[in-house]
Amino acid sequence: MKEFDVIIVGGGLVGASLALALSGSRHRVALLEAAAPPSGAPSWDERCIALNAASQAIFSALGAWEELAPAAEPIRSTHISERGRFGVARFTAEEAGLPALGYNIPVRQLGTVLWRRAQGTNTTLLCPTRLSRLQLQGDGVELELEGGERLSAKLVVAADGAHSAVRTMLGIGHDSRDYEQSAIVTAVRVSRPHQGCAYERFTPDGPIALLPKPDGACSLVWTVPARQVDGMLACSDEAFLAQAQDTFGERLGRFVTLGRRNAHPLSRVMSERLTVPRVLFAGNAAQSLHPVAAQGFNLGLRDVAAVAEALEAAVDPGAAALLRDYEAARQADRERVSQFTDRLVRSFSNRLPGFSALRHLGLLALDLTPPLKQAVMWQNLGYGHAPRMAREGQP
Repeated sequence: MKEFDVIIVGGGLVGASLALALSGSRHRVALLEAAAPPSGAPSWDERCIALNAASQAIFSALGAWEELAPAAEPIRSTHISERGRFGVARFTAEEAGLPALGYNIPVRQLGTVLWRRAQGTNTTLLCPTRLSRLQLQGDGVELELEGGERLSAKLVVAADGAHSAVRTMLGIGHDSRDYEQSAIVTAVRVSRPHQGCAYERFTPDGPIALLPKPDGACSLVWTVPARQVDGMLACSDEAFLAQAQDTFGERLGRFVTLGRRNAHPLSRVMSERLTVPRVLFAGNAAQSLHPVAAQGFNLGLRDVAAVAEALEAAVDPGAAALLRDYEAARQADRERVSQFTDRLVRSFSNRLPGFSALRHLGLLALDLTPPLKQAVMWQNLGYGHAPRMAREGQP
């Protein structure tokens, strides 16, 4: 049986980030991933992910940002509005005292860099392989892989997604809310320069967001009712662009070219536990959120920073006191962000008479009330309840 101090189950963006974060530690670390590592070069319509300022600070602390930066488009401002209303909330990097509020980066590029860097460390990468059994012991965890190989660890970090196999094997429940929506993710070329501005426009059916990409293109994330998805994926590019243009408006001029379309069902999945003896949950295995305001991965990356900081001086990485401290440290951030995204989705989908007017007043108040605006901006930058690593470079 191979023995490790820490075994990370799940080598997606969160798991790979944690493997990199622990690579210089005293602990013997293994990373298990079922899929082959990412490969290939990003294309203009590649799916992207928005990193906030705290996430950029974490990747800087991990030594990865210099390699990531060339593919990352700075987000210098945000523009939040509601269709049919003139109220707008705006945030700028200048107000925050930062060079950018965040960065939009291709998911494949991010994954490729993380895996390449993890391969250059003392972390044992087990990929592709699947976990078939997991059993808690008094002083550790015993794992069995498909094929029969057995491993042991003092701590298992479950970073294996919203439908976590580790959570299922341990019989840990979760709270799930189906939003009956899907996100259609693609890219568009537009006729006006985006100037680094990220737009989020709310509609009763769900938000439509455009985020800056290089070469004048924009990532488009359009939340629509689940019943409409098949028709919107099947229609022509011209018809889809016309619908998107009508929903978003002409702040970026005309939508000229459409990329590949993919749809992702949307739900909120919250694990009932963040830790059990010798196991902790991070990223989507702990909480999977609606993509509104691009909070999910950024929250998961703060989980990574918190785990890395907790293990810095740990003799036993799975000690009960360490797990209690991790759960206490992450609970407030987790609750605040998950409730924020959930309330945002439900409030902007509410069609009760008079509710639209209240939302409009709320947007106006947000833009015109400096203390409120500062608090919301600080949270969206990732600085609320953030681990030390995420606050480096904070203005």
